[in-house]
Parts: sequence; structure tokens; C-alpha cells
Amino acid sequence: MNWTTWESRFRRFLDEEADPPADPAHDRAHTERVVRMARRLARVEGAEPAVVVPAAWLHDCAHAPKDAPQRHAASAEAARRAKDFLEGAGYPPEHLTPIGHAIEAHSFSASVAARTLEARVVQDADRLDALGAVGIARCFAVGGALGHALYDPGEPLPQKRPPDDDQFAVDHFFAKLLPLADQMHTETGRAEAEKRTAFMRDYLDQFEREVSDDTPAPEERSTEEQSTNHDRRPTK
Repeated sequence: MNWTTWESRFRRFLDEEADPPADPAHDRAHTERVVRMARRLARVEGAEPAVVVPAAWLHDCAHAPKDAPQRHAASAEAARRAKDFLEGAGYPPEHLTPIGHAIEAHSFSASVAARTLEARVVQDADRLDALGAVGIARCFAVGGALGHALYDPGEPLPQKRPPDDDQFAVDHFFAKLLPLADQMHTETGRAEAEKRTAFMRDYLDQFEREVSDDTPAPEERSTEEQSTNHDRRPTK
């Protein structure tokens, strides 16, 4: 398989025939991160790259906004378009059905069970991009694009109230992102997801401290702290 040639074709297809990104979190950079992670998972887990790589490249070739009523059907449309493109381009026909399944099953909204190792790898790779530092950035990028508030001033993190990520961007962590580590299929994906989720929990702890009413302002240092710092000054 000449990947240089095929990946050039995948890029051209995305540029010329795929849907434009529906939001800032599903741009070309997202696709390329998913491809890199999918390659890594496939190598470690023993999945077939001839299925995993094109599925990762083409998984969002049909796309719908997060709040669109037809969003659940977008991955099936992406699978159809990808298979039509690959068939027309002369891709090995024995891989077309597995590629279509991997694309259809990657979507959280579609709720399609990943039945093959290759589909599990692509799904894990896509969901890993929703976690960690990049996941945080993507979460707030989508929330901003949809006009959501950052958080509920009455209860910034949903502890007593149910998460409402239709109104508050930070609630999406609790509604979808934090549970993802437990939903990973591959050992490699789960290990990476746990690291990224730990980072997100640390971020949320800091977020809560910064938006809570009792967070002291930087200038409100105690007299004792000022005295301690004064005592630490070097003597001449």
C-alpha cells in the first residue's frame, strides 16, 4: 500500500468533496490528530492499517452541527460517501465494508456498536481527541460556536444539579467527556484516556477555585504571609 499516494488522495477528497467543518473542533487538524492516534493504536493493538487509516481520514467527510436534528445520521452518510469515493479510486474492494463500518461506528451520536478491532481503534482515536488539553480547547470552542455560557454562576460545576450542556459549556465535561475513559475499547486507548482525563479533572478543580465566591484576590495576601516573605529577604 503506497500511503503517500493514498493520503494525498484522501486530502484532496476532503478539500474538494467533503462537508466543511461544522464547528471549530472538527477541522482538518482534528482529522490529522485522529489519523496519527489511529495509526499508533493500530500498530500496538494489531489492527489492519488498510482499514484504520482511510477510516480515520474520512470519518468526518459528512458532518452536521452538534445541535442539528440529523446529527445522528451523519456518520452513516460519511460511510456511504467514503465507500463511493474509495471504490471509484480503485481502493482494494475487500476493505470497503470494514472501512464503512468503522466510520459509521465512530460517532457518539449514532450509537452504532463497534464490531471489529479496526472500528474500535478508530472510535478510540476519535474519542481520545475529546480528552486532555486539546479536548478542553475543543469543548469550549464548540460551546462558544453554539452560543453557550461558560458555566452556571449558581453552581459552576454540576454537583447537585444534572449537567446541562445545552446551556453551559463546562457541563459537557460531565455529560460526556469524563466518562469516556471507561468506554475505551483498547488497552492502549484506555491508558491514554485515563491520563488525559486526570488532566481534565485537575483543570476542573482549578476552574472551580477560580470562579468560586471565596477565592481570594491575588493582592489579598495575609499579614502573616507578607511578614514571612519579609523575613526571607537576604540581609546585607
